[in-house]
Amino acid sequence: MNGETKTCAVCGRTIEWRKKWARSWAEVKYCSDACRKKKASAADLTLEQKILELLAERARSSTICPSEVARAVADDWRPLMEPVREAARRLVARGVLVITQHGHEVDPSTARGAIRLKLR
Repeated sequence: MNGETKTCAVCGRTIEWRKKWARSWAEVKYCSDACRKKKASAADLTLEQKILELLAERARSSTICPSEVARAVADDWRPLMEPVREAARRLVARGVLVITQHGHEVDPSTARGAIRLKLR
């Protein structure tokens, strides 16, 4: 069990195995109490769909910026930036998407700064 990881169902970050979860590891779905309370909503699923739509409109090797998704969904797009990143991390966990920085694939849980989204 040690070293085993899962992906949070809400934010898409990596959850690493902890000794206190030894008996309940199979039931662990969320990385924190905040994610457990938030849960994935219909708006989160809309963001995932919008990411896939925007990527489908482009060449297979093209990338998009998370801000493009936020701008396509709402006029007041800045508050949507973290939810878009969360949606992208969930898509990475499903094997649909890749997150890159400077043209190189990065770990979505630790990526900081500007990122690009690309179909796998």
